[in-house]
Amino acid sequence: MTSQSIEQSGPIRVERDGDILQITSDSPPVNALGAAVRDGLEAAVKAGVADSSITAIVLRCDGRTFFAGADISEFGKPLQGIPLPTLVDLIEASPKPVIAAIHGTALGGGCEVALGCHYRVAVPSAKLGTPEVKLGLLPGAGGTQRLPRLVGVKAALEMIVLGNPVSAKAAADMGLVDKVVGEDTLAADALAFAREVAGTRPIPRVRDRVVAPDPAAVETFRKTHGRKLRGFDAPEACITCVVAAAERPFEDGLAVEREQFMALMNGNQSAAQRHLFFAERKAAKIDDIDPATALRAIGRVGVIGAGTMGGGIAMNFLSAGVPVTIVEMQQEALDRGTGVMRRNYEASAAKGRLPADAPDKAMALLSPTLSLDDLADCDLIIEAVYEDMSVKKDIFTKLDAIAKPGAILASNTSYLNIDEIAAVTKRPGDVLGMHFFSPANVMKLLEVVRGRQTAPDVLSTVMALAKKIRKVAVVAGVCDGFIGNRMLMPRQVEANKLLMEGATPEQIDRVHVAFGMPMGPFQMADLAGVDIGWHRDPSRIENIRDALAAEGRWGQKKGAGFYDYDEKRNPTPSQRVAEIIDEFRAKEGATPRDISDEEIVARTLYTMVNEGALILEEGMAQRASDVDVVWVYGYGWPVYRGGPMFWAQSEGADKVVAGLERYGFPVAKGLKTGEAFK
Repeated sequence: MTSQSIEQSGPIRVERDGDILQITSDSPPVNALGAAVRDGLEAAVKAGVADSSITAIVLRCDGRTFFAGADISEFGKPLQGIPLPTLVDLIEASPKPVIAAIHGTALGGGCEVALGCHYRVAVPSAKLGTPEVKLGLLPGAGGTQRLPRLVGVKAALEMIVLGNPVSAKAAADMGLVDKVVGEDTLAADALAFAREVAGTRPIPRVRDRVVAPDPAAVETFRKTHGRKLRGFDAPEACITCVVAAAERPFEDGLAVEREQFMALMNGNQSAAQRHLFFAERKAAKIDDIDPATALRAIGRVGVIGAGTMGGGIAMNFLSAGVPVTIVEMQQEALDRGTGVMRRNYEASAAKGRLPADAPDKAMALLSPTLSLDDLADCDLIIEAVYEDMSVKKDIFTKLDAIAKPGAILASNTSYLNIDEIAAVTKRPGDVLGMHFFSPANVMKLLEVVRGRQTAPDVLSTVMALAKKIRKVAVVAGVCDGFIGNRMLMPRQVEANKLLMEGATPEQIDRVHVAFGMPMGPFQMADLAGVDIGWHRDPSRIENIRDALAAEGRWGQKKGAGFYDYDEKRNPTPSQRVAEIIDEFRAKEGATPRDISDEEIVARTLYTMVNEGALILEEGMAQRASDVDVVWVYGYGWPVYRGGPMFWAQSEGADKVVAGLERYGFPVAKGLKTGEAFK
């Protein structure tokens, strides 16, 4: 291959190879389709079309990936440069074949650019996808119209509405990619392919293809994914556009796409989802620590406790290729815990989520033991026993004597004081909290609790390690319940008060589910176990929950809690629970009244926002968006509402303040001043 006439204009490089024009984008880190890239592509394509000696054009990217999507930092700002839909149309209208040479990921706008090309070749490791739905949007540069015409309605629904990428092989099988080429010979293979198709007439344009309507596929898709997509606007808009692609001419379908895209772009849901996209990335930053701080090496991790939580924590590291030493007190508990871990891995492999050899590879990195002394060579030790301060202090006293100098000591506590735990060691700077959420091998959130004396490099190391084990980490300060559980407390307190005043468990839960929560507070209590934290003294019945626990109504595991459950754990309102609530009302002289849904929202959700504002005032969270990340990734706050602080701001701070004051709550200063939203 001999390249000639190399020209560079900003991020776009143009070079000739005989009669083939190569247009290459070099815009690190991911060749996002920002204004400079789009304008450069426009100029290069026009030049290739105008040059009579050029017979075909190859479009590819330098660096680690093909165009990985639009530049979302441009969203909501005045448009600069050629619009992406216009650029895609320009490429497609070329009278000379344009070949997309894909490596890395062709996502979103990158996939739409590829769809505008006349042919697509890709290396085996490449992935293609349209993930815009995850930002509350849809592919707005013709993607909803071109993709169905190329791969059919069923495959297009899977890609566009769910937003998950497909491999190069899968893309080739469905007709999205014309040829899978050599992993290390993309440039040469793309040029060779370009020469093969240079004289093809007519040039195949996706817009000219026709796709048959498939109402059965649409109906099946809705039934299969309806529950998962409940409450989201973007998936329904995507479905509307895909149906339009099959039922309408191309230009009419584009008009539908544009209408739907603009409605989503200007809506609250996309704003919320874009907020979370950036919030997740901000959460990884520690405001007062130099990003260049040297990290401690983590070669082996120790986990104390092989129960549900300890085993799940260990799996995170094993899956990331980090050796783990796991400790239990009894052989039976150790065997049971490691057995559960293996079965979890095998179940994932059986479902195709992991390679067949993944369970053996992961478990080979695990060293089970009954001796704390075997943690001496670990670089990070995570204690994951039950929530008892005296037990945790005893463990950390022993670890202080066993762990090597420089080892990081972490507690998985969900609300206990990290400073108090650190104080029993001679190395408080090496101690912090790592609050995983159950099931720890599935849930994405990790609250990293910074003690008063936690060393900067310790905090930075754990935050970086969180990314390695695919967690979304948020820094929290030391306070009762940290960020998430502290905000949960007022919700639970008010929900219990509302029961006494006249609401029912099902009404309170219904309001929360309608809001978008996966379940309400009483459904959650039944799932977790009504007996959790119960003093187990039947003679001390202090509240409704005590009464339920004393009668053996421990939740789903017993078939009865705040609800009655059938054999499939489907809940129904309980007459016995209604009687218990009435008994407590009579005992306290409470006269039940009608309670509105609006009051439930104000007293259970506004109070959470208020607590979040207090957390920020006290410096227990770095920024409001961190609070949102905690509640979305750890507690099921609906993604399309952006987290409690974003939601409160979009609702209007004045409305939230008025609601709190209406029911007699002292309002955090930050809610009144707007500081709570920064």
